[in-house]
Amino acid sequence: MVGFDSSDDACVYKINDDVAMINSIDFFPPIVDDPYDFGRIAAANSLSDIYAMGGTPKLAMNLLTFPNSLPLEAVEAILQGGNDMVNECGAMITGGHSIQDTEPKYGLSVTGFAHPDHVWSNSAEEGDYLVISKKIGTGLLTGGAKVDMLTPDEYKAAVETMAALNKYAYEAAEGVKVDGCTDITGFGLLGHGAEMAKAGNVTLEVFAERVPVFPKALELASQGFLPAGGHNNMSYLKDGVIDYTVNVSQDVIDCLYDPQTSGGLLFAVKEDQLERLQYQLGEKGCENAVIGRFKEKKSRYIEIVNG
Repeated sequence: MVGFDSSDDACVYKINDDVAMINSIDFFPPIVDDPYDFGRIAAANSLSDIYAMGGTPKLAMNLLTFPNSLPLEAVEAILQGGNDMVNECGAMITGGHSIQDTEPKYGLSVTGFAHPDHVWSNSAEEGDYLVISKKIGTGLLTGGAKVDMLTPDEYKAAVETMAALNKYAYEAAEGVKVDGCTDITGFGLLGHGAEMAKAGNVTLEVFAERVPVFPKALELASQGFLPAGGHNNMSYLKDGVIDYTVNVSQDVIDCLYDPQTSGGLLFAVKEDQLERLQYQLGEKGCENAVIGRFKEKKSRYIEIVNG
């Protein structure tokens, strides 16, 4: 059903008229120092792809690399963090594989299931509005943490946001007609928004001032502290984005390019679905801001506007 012909978050194989299997894999090196938190974040990030496709994770396998110098207690903590996330979403770890490497890396291969008629793609339609389920700015925050620019509370907020499962945003879409969905990761809000627009051959208007951003991320951006990945996103998208904003500060614009780890879901829904989706996201403790709308294709896939 879904394979290499799109930029979706996972592949989908139709088993029969009632069951589709969704497969995804992801892993990366640590972005936080605590091994247990690293395990939680990496697992939440891997599981997110299944939720972004409208599925429920059921099986997961560990993928782990580590050097001989890494204490066994740290390895165990990474795996425990991942296991706790898998358990929270109601799935199970069925095995995995580990090898020696120069640095730790961890993630999951995940299998989930959905009804074939209920699989979500990342393609938006003209007339859809874009709703986000988490704050953005974690790339800036994790970078700032490496040079001791965050308070303990600011750091904890970043970690807990990245470790939060998109299970709850997925559940909040119960009874909502979702036209398209994806999760925000390394390409940032604008990169993943552009993928949704390109898949549907439409243009996304981003309401810059309505996007929920960590205050500390805005502060860091105002000091020119944008990660290399953010600059890479700017370069990649330079021909696909046009900025129509007036009196919107550059720090806000920079945050739209900020690469995320285990970011929230982006839902594309029609106007008559907004009230229910926003209410149910709020009930689940998620962000629920309407941050854009998809319109007839213009010269660019993204237009940044005041909102």
